[in-house]
Amino acid sequence: MADVKVLVSDPIAEEGIAILRQHVAVDVRTGLRADELAGIIGEYDGLVVRSETKVTAPILEAATRLQVVGRAGVGVDNIDVEAATRRGVVVLNAPAGNTVTTAEHTIAMMFALARNLPQAYSSLKAGQWQRSKFVGTELRNKVLGIVGLGRVGTEVARRVQGLEMRVLAYDPYVSLEHARSVGAEVSDLERVLREADFLTVHTPLTDETKALVGTRELAMMKPTARVVNCARGGIIDEDALCAAVAEGRIAGAALDVFRQEPLPGDSALLKSDRIVVTPHLGASTEEAQVQVAIDVADQVLAVLRGQSARYAVNMPLVPAEAMGVLAPYVQVCISLGELLSQLMETQIQGLTLTYAGDIAEYDTSVLTANVLKGLLKRVIEEPVNLVNAYTIARSRGLRITEERGSLAEAYHNLVTVVAHGTDRELAVAGTTARGESHVVMIDGYWVDLVPNDGYWLVSNNVDRPGMIGRIGTILGQADVNISMMQVGRAQPRGKVLMVLGLDEPIPGPALDDIRSIPDIYTARVVKL
Repeated sequence: MADVKVLVSDPIAEEGIAILRQHVAVDVRTGLRADELAGIIGEYDGLVVRSETKVTAPILEAATRLQVVGRAGVGVDNIDVEAATRRGVVVLNAPAGNTVTTAEHTIAMMFALARNLPQAYSSLKAGQWQRSKFVGTELRNKVLGIVGLGRVGTEVARRVQGLEMRVLAYDPYVSLEHARSVGAEVSDLERVLREADFLTVHTPLTDETKALVGTRELAMMKPTARVVNCARGGIIDEDALCAAVAEGRIAGAALDVFRQEPLPGDSALLKSDRIVVTPHLGASTEEAQVQVAIDVADQVLAVLRGQSARYAVNMPLVPAEAMGVLAPYVQVCISLGELLSQLMETQIQGLTLTYAGDIAEYDTSVLTANVLKGLLKRVIEEPVNLVNAYTIARSRGLRITEERGSLAEAYHNLVTVVAHGTDRELAVAGTTARGESHVVMIDGYWVDLVPNDGYWLVSNNVDRPGMIGRIGTILGQADVNISMMQVGRAQPRGKVLMVLGLDEPIPGPALDDIRSIPDIYTARVVKL
């Protein structure tokens, strides 16, 4: 690859640059303005960035030779992935390089809280000797609550076994076998909150996880409990946290990430001596910076050789003939995954996917990847695609099985996904019609629903007179408008599945009222 050139436009560790230089020509030019980058990018086959360089659509339009953009880190917010995909440019990142260092920082924060290390240090530096003021607590025999058993959460769980801590974890998308393998017991979020002596969160920041730990959740915790966040600012409600610490409802907190960064100097988080703060240092070790540079260099070289990258963010090319048939079902599969993630109430152990009709004649890996994308998008930060879908599933202990069928009931093509839980299974199915995605089966009941980025109330209940009226009255009192209704049933006055389309989400108290109606077994709100 003597004539291949790579541009490194942000500072990365020299070890990564050295790997690149063994195989291709490398230019390191940092601090480029957008117009300067656009003026030279046409000379390069590869581009390596961190967070400073903005790889925009105009930059990509000017990149006539570019094959790959590598981000030496986790996120790709500074890269226009859609524009890169249109241009056939592979975008990749290095999400695993800072896993251990973030886990270690989490444990360091736990020790700092348990032994009052920052406060004692500041006191001694000020000339005071106050041993009795800083009596701490041991980590041994304490319960560590972990929210999210992804890469970092898993490493934290493994490491605290040596501290003789008991690990109680909340993550519906890991198998019991995976949790047990790292010494964790999985449970529901409420139990984790109530029993945790230390609570640490390791989820991405999404609409579902924003303020995941707020006033209500903090009120469930022990007054001796301590909270740690080294994941993403905003997962823990900072205002609620400050109030809980100030009022003595929890013992303390340690944060490395914040809703606003840099943290403003007047933040309430800086005013409490029971809240430990660090300036987003989770990935800031020499080893982590070296590792992400090596990871991205190896992957960039792989793409330039025509090979796959471990952490490609945008999907690799699928043969045009196959994609012409499969493309309409990509969104169907994402919707089915999203639906399962919101309806499944038990720990998911694996999935069985059945493809029936013409689509069964093709390699359906791309469709399976998109089911996993929909299922896991709320709980992992990295994008899920054909390259990494199965790796991510395996890392969580999820068993994925694909099956083929020649018939598709009344449909030309049908995708059916069965989620296998610890104590039940849940099946959903979908197809396309008139250019739209349709969910046509939920839990064995045939329906016909079009995902439109709205809300659905999905309930299992007895089919009896007055049921619809009771629910409609509660929704009307809550000012929630019903846009449509469907009922799937096997027989009159038996058990049915009822789906109500809603223009607004249902307030919590109204949903509780619906669940309290006699003969309603389950009621959940989903957004598709």
